[in-house]
Amino acid sequence: MAIKRIAVLTTGGDAPGMNAAIRAVVRSAINKKCEVMGVFRGWQGLINEELRLLDHRSVSGIINQGGTVLKTARCPDFKTKKGQARAFNTIKKNNIDGLIVIGGNGSFTAAHEFYKRYKVPSIGVPVSIDNDINGIDITVGWDTAINTALSAIDNIRDTATSMERVFVVEVMGRKSGAIALAVALGGGCEEALIPEKKFDLVKVCHEIVEGNLRGKLSWIIVVAEGVAHAQELAKQINDLTSLETRAVVLGHVQRGGRPTAASRDLALNLGVAAVDCLLAGKKDLAVGYSAGKIREIDFKVAIKKKHFKFQRFYDLIKILT
Repeated sequence: MAIKRIAVLTTGGDAPGMNAAIRAVVRSAINKKCEVMGVFRGWQGLINEELRLLDHRSVSGIINQGGTVLKTARCPDFKTKKGQARAFNTIKKNNIDGLIVIGGNGSFTAAHEFYKRYKVPSIGVPVSIDNDINGIDITVGWDTAINTALSAIDNIRDTATSMERVFVVEVMGRKSGAIALAVALGGGCEEALIPEKKFDLVKVCHEIVEGNLRGKLSWIIVVAEGVAHAQELAKQINDLTSLETRAVVLGHVQRGGRPTAASRDLALNLGVAAVDCLLAGKKDLAVGYSAGKIREIDFKVAIKKKHFKFQRFYDLIKILT
């Protein structure tokens, strides 16, 4: 079946580079004489038929913007047969021949289940600050999120050094310590607490006190949100060491902001690749960057748990402390 009209949607948590990916999809598809429908608010918008035909100018001036002009939303309804049936009716009613789904692991899981049920061709563009897509090296938005958090760490370091304090900085990562480790290593931090590795708070505090006795009067601990709350951890460290300890929660500041050049370039390349795949008759897969090339990864592989090699990162942090 020839692809004449595609729909593009952004789903799940937003990440810097989503707009660049949208722009690439729209302009690449139009260049190949294919119409593009923008779906607002992700899967929920597909269920509710929140669509608009996009043209070349619809995506003008968005390449440097964070977030997503198509908006995004969590959608429990899409996990139900009724919700997926309504989404499929929207697709049929609007003569949509295929989907390009811009998002992360949860988005691709939904796209894979939808394909299995209705056989609507879908191609994924991996955009997520969590870098959680299996089979690829890096997701769009990861580089920006790391640099945003790293900038905050650099600022905190100034105060930690000046005031001779211990800081506990909480970053995103409920199930993965990828962000925490990358930020801790790049920021010259003394410790990273991650979901993949059990930690001994007494041992951590012992290292802080030993460092203090050697004349090391500031200390920064990066903790992934899935491990502990920064405020609680800071209080415990304060009680155990008697050293003044402060907590900082970076929170959703890591999701926003202007995408870096790396995030933009990756988004643009993958957006074009996704359109090429769809028009070539491919389906139920994601495009991603791995070992220096753009590769195609079946959704069933992409959504498997990504095994992050955290020990090397962690060892480097401790060696360089």
